[in-house]
Amino acid sequence: MSATDPGGKGLKLAVAGKGGVGKTTLVALLAREAAARGWRVLAVDADPDANLAATLGIQAPIVPLAEQEVLIAQRAGREGLVKLNPTVDDIPERYWVEHQGVRLLVLGGIGKGGGGCACPANAFLRALLRHLVLRRDEMVLVDMEAGIEHLGRGTAQGVDALLVVVDPDARSLDTAVRTLRLAGELGLERAFAVANKVRDEDDEAFIREGLPPGLSLLGSLPFREDLWLPGRGGLPPAPPQIKTLLSELFRLTQP
Repeated sequence: MSATDPGGKGLKLAVAGKGGVGKTTLVALLAREAAARGWRVLAVDADPDANLAATLGIQAPIVPLAEQEVLIAQRAGREGLVKLNPTVDDIPERYWVEHQGVRLLVLGGIGKGGGGCACPANAFLRALLRHLVLRRDEMVLVDMEAGIEHLGRGTAQGVDALLVVVDPDARSLDTAVRTLRLAGELGLERAFAVANKVRDEDDEAFIREGLPPGLSLLGSLPFREDLWLPGRGGLPPAPPQIKTLLSELFRLTQP
């Protein structure tokens, strides 16, 4: 199977990074490029600060599944009587929104370990994320928040690769260090860095030198105000590096 062939087992990517580095924009760009190649694409917004719909140019408001109280009560029960493995197989088709070949599912926030993770909403969202990553045969892109521990060990092992988005800021590199450590604890074997907002060779050198061992730089994307400033009504044409990045991801993750 080639990098332009939509057949095969698909590709499952989780994308994390410090707030503001452009991870949501990267997810949207990759999703749009994959759809243009004829892949079945499902983009999942699992960030509590959900912005993927607006980044894709979807104007209609979308209620995150985390706020669908009646649905959650039906599937996962209520406080004090929680079903830890609720039925979720029918949820994606019922609740995704399709736009320009990309299907979007907005989960909302998933609580972390020790943070009330046995509540019905968390049981429901975790089960849904497992289903999306482990059972769906398509291109799945999950826009995470900075921490990835809410993937869970079993779910993380179904992800083909973790992309850690960084920019020329020491704080984003600190987040990359913590994220890589979590990935190792969860058994996620492939992790790559993607550099965003790179203005020159000095920016790229700063990022390369600051990455932790075991997190190689997969590619760099240039700083462009029309790409990296949110809220401008959808995406402009992607930089050519996006095509290369997607092809390289496929080459590195497919058997």
